[in-house]
Amino acid sequence: MYQEDTISAVATAVGEGGIGIIRLSGPQALKVADALFRGVRGRRASDVASHTVAYGRIVDPATETVVDEVLLLVMRAPRSYTREDVVEIHCHGGPAPLRKILDLTLAHGARLAEPGEFTKRAFLNGRLDLAQAEAVIDIIRAKTDASLRMAVNHLAGGLSAQIRTLRDDILAMIAHLEAAIDFPEEDIEELAAEQAAAGINGLLAAIDKLLATAQTGRILREGLETVIIGKPNVGKSSLLNALLREKRAIVTDIPGTTRDIIEEYVNIRGVPLKIVDTAGIRETTDLVEKIGVERAQEIMRRADLVLLVLDASAPLSAEDRQVLDMLQQQQVIVLINKTDLPVRLELDEVTARMAGRRVLRISVLEGTGLDELEQAIVDMVYAGKAAPSDSAFVSNVRHAAALRQARQHLADALATTSAGMPPDFVVIDLRAAWEKLGEITGETVGDDIIDQIFARFCIGK
Repeated sequence: MYQEDTISAVATAVGEGGIGIIRLSGPQALKVADALFRGVRGRRASDVASHTVAYGRIVDPATETVVDEVLLLVMRAPRSYTREDVVEIHCHGGPAPLRKILDLTLAHGARLAEPGEFTKRAFLNGRLDLAQAEAVIDIIRAKTDASLRMAVNHLAGGLSAQIRTLRDDILAMIAHLEAAIDFPEEDIEELAAEQAAAGINGLLAAIDKLLATAQTGRILREGLETVIIGKPNVGKSSLLNALLREKRAIVTDIPGTTRDIIEEYVNIRGVPLKIVDTAGIRETTDLVEKIGVERAQEIMRRADLVLLVLDASAPLSAEDRQVLDMLQQQQVIVLINKTDLPVRLELDEVTARMAGRRVLRISVLEGTGLDELEQAIVDMVYAGKAAPSDSAFVSNVRHAAALRQARQHLADALATTSAGMPPDFVVIDLRAAWEKLGEITGETVGDDIIDQIFARFCIGK
């Protein structure tokens, strides 16, 4: 899809850095760069061979004032990220030179790129499908090696290939059924229906296998929302510091030190935890602490995982029992802390109340039991299986929703077949499933959805 205008944006992060990059893409990219770039011995941007770098200066053509020394990288269409002519100006990474060079590109024929417009052009020009384009932002936002591997696999087309295979299989079934409709004299309608039923069952199994990865994929992409709760002074903040391997939260012997919510990302063996340390849950007359307790309870209810910390050196209190009752419907790991002290906690009662949940004995002070906690978290995320290194995960809510809708259409097609209805009705459901799967890769998706997806990208990508 040819784009008539040329876009420009800063492609590096905001702030000071050693290098900053202004990226141009479009039919006038070289012309804009020619107006600003002064290479050695009068070399212009249009003189630079594709995929090579030239040294020179950016000047303001109105005054011939030198703005900065730069390296100019030229990538001619179609061998570029957008499949258009692309020019990158690598200058010093301060706000002033970046802003000045960007302003000059805009004054000489380019317009400011919209969020994600470079990747959107890569999609519109056929270099990436929609699932691959969405993987670009996942790579940028990846917080662990595992989430990075998943995003890179998606960018390489791992998920897209599986979706295309499913769509091809559905299309083959549609063709077979339509042949039965078009040539009734051949008496192949019954055979086509039997083959369609078998094929649909295979497709349902394949989609179920993909959907089974959705929870793990979402966690790797967004982080496992984890909340640490317990009474004041049981070691919640000490646990957070131990997992972070730094002193992030204030630790004292005074109950109620943590009054607000402390939120951090923690890398637990490749699993990103969005971990929250909360105010200790107890009855209090302190207004500020009371607000903190209420917020802790609210966060606890929506968390993916609750780490309940109990004090091994003290008997269970009414507050402890109340919290144990509150957690019956949630994913919980119970941590019996302070096991370096004489144990007075009723362990049998805790185990009975938390039947089927992991109960671990730890001492944050001595660092014991933390390895077991990390392994328990990993086992929970991967459902007790070894973390796959190259499998395609469904990590995107949009993808999971499309898969579920496609699955429902296939289930409807199977029910229609089982009811002995004509192939025409089966084809309607199959085609609906085919179109839903196409929304994942962008082959059957509307412009409004495309615009929404790329609006989440940063400017310059």
